[in-house]
Amino acid sequence: MTTHPDEAEPTLANWRLAPYSSRSFHNVEALVPVVRAAAGTPRPFETAPTPVDGIAFEGPDGQERRVGEAMAATATRGLVVLKRGRLVAERYGHGYDGDTPHIIFSITKSVTALLAGIVVEQGKLDPEQPVTRYVPEVAGSAYGDCTVRHVLDMTVSSSFVEDYNDPDSDYVRYRRATLWNPLPPGEKPESLHEFLADMRPAPEPHGEIFRYLSPNADLLGWIVERAAGERIVDLLSDHLLRPMRAEAPGVITVDRDGSPRTGGGLSLRLRDLARLGELMRNHGEVEGRQVLPRDWVTDIREAGDSRPWRKGSMAYLFPEGRYRSQWYQTGNASGSFCGIGIHGQWLWIDPAREVVIAKAAAQPEPVDDPTDALMLRAFEAIAAAV
Repeated sequence: MTTHPDEAEPTLANWRLAPYSSRSFHNVEALVPVVRAAAGTPRPFETAPTPVDGIAFEGPDGQERRVGEAMAATATRGLVVLKRGRLVAERYGHGYDGDTPHIIFSITKSVTALLAGIVVEQGKLDPEQPVTRYVPEVAGSAYGDCTVRHVLDMTVSSSFVEDYNDPDSDYVRYRRATLWNPLPPGEKPESLHEFLADMRPAPEPHGEIFRYLSPNADLLGWIVERAAGERIVDLLSDHLLRPMRAEAPGVITVDRDGSPRTGGGLSLRLRDLARLGELMRNHGEVEGRQVLPRDWVTDIREAGDSRPWRKGSMAYLFPEGRYRSQWYQTGNASGSFCGIGIHGQWLWIDPAREVVIAKAAAQPEPVDDPTDALMLRAFEAIAAAV
């Protein structure tokens, strides 16, 4: 691992806790098994440096704040801002220099859904088909009677609870299955797929309520691999990182059987995360080449049903928003959409202002509502100013 004077030694038991996370979030492969997705020939950014730290905005509390202050308050390790594809701002700190992949947590879900769109375009995957058409192993689980679209849009009816801090919850069992948590002495780990096949249903029908459940995105990865007949790591390399001319390999964690954690295990350089955002801003096109299916990108940006979102527990974040294929639609006037990861990872795309913002952080809490509210104001201010 790279070191920094302020960093403490991370272990498998503490790597997601502060202060250890400041070091571990860009050294995940030292703690958890990983596979690597190859990059391509880098596409350098044109630059147009623009100071962003001094940009002022009104915070959620009505007080004037500045972008630099907001970044410091949210344990930001890296920030990359693009305007019409030009690099206008880039900053790193607190032991992170941007030259190693940083875990993006649940923005991984958004990437997985892009791979699903590629396989849909190939004619190998139909979102309206039952999950069991592709993964019959989950027939006896909560997924036994839902469709791939339910999985994509997080409207699966399941009793699983996404509680990051409860030491006695099923979430701990889930993390052990992904090798993200140490096992009790003498206990053999179950695989991620075994865990997914044991997910229990909830009473309401599928499609009614937005329920944010990370295992859904791991199941999506399993579905995509089965439908495509290829490994996620190869799809990621051949159909995304190489074509978009990423500058560094992606790193994704795997379980005991080599199954990837497509719900949260991907690490990328922050500049490559910004490239991904620029790809989405340009409707899946890079240098005149259609890398992602244009219709799939448009669907992510514009389609979806707002009713399940409004019934879910996250509607406060984007009251006019929706959730479509593992991406958040904000419902704001600029048509902004984003991917979000715990501990402060963001990929923000503002199509109207032609701005992309990628942010890496090591916030102490996995989910911090006041911090999220602050960052939404900061992103709007950056997009308006640059």
